[in-house]
Amino acid sequence: MTSHQSDSLFDPIELPPDKQLKVDAYRIRNRLAVKGQTVFAGSSLMEFFPILELQQASGKSFISYNRGVAGFVTRELAASLEECVLELEPTRLFINIGSNDMNEPDYTPEALIGRYEMILNRIKERLPDCRIFTMAYYPVNAEAEFPGVDPAGAKEFFSKRNNETIADANAAVEEMAKRLGVAYIDVNDGLTDERGNLNADYCWDGIHMFANGYKIVWDHLQRYL
Repeated sequence: MTSHQSDSLFDPIELPPDKQLKVDAYRIRNRLAVKGQTVFAGSSLMEFFPILELQQASGKSFISYNRGVAGFVTRELAASLEECVLELEPTRLFINIGSNDMNEPDYTPEALIGRYEMILNRIKERLPDCRIFTMAYYPVNAEAEFPGVDPAGAKEFFSKRNNETIADANAAVEEMAKRLGVAYIDVNDGLTDERGNLNADYCWDGIHMFANGYKIVWDHLQRYL
């Protein structure tokens, strides 16, 4: 991959207004943040993670910042990497990005991993002392019915982003992490029902979890916190 191609991934792009507003807000909040702490970055799977509440309940004392943006794909995180990661100069980074890429019409795991690897290499280059932890994509539940969720829309959505696709992507992320010398954390044990779907009691739409589901993820992270 040429340097021009590498740099282009990190060039500014026009974000949808809701995403741009969050990135702008993070830029302002970063000016007030304590540098060198723990950062959680990614898409809605990270933005909706109630880290502060779970941290308070656990009694663990450390400073953390959640810089997830709902709907983010890898290209958008790359273009917003300054605001979501680099400006904070974290010494620990937990990252979960790429699940939304699976719904794009031209999705391939190879392209996803290519962009993900470029993001991690940029972070490693800029923050050589930062410990990076990649997190597994969570399973989904395409079988249960959820209030307010259109069954036809859900069927189309889950035709692309399903547990088989997610399992393949997780294997690819784990291999990438090993190759780059960063950690990979499988946080999914305990999240699924007997059919291997995300437990319906843990989510409201088959994808996004309530706090009881995130508590399981949080427990898997304890040894790294």
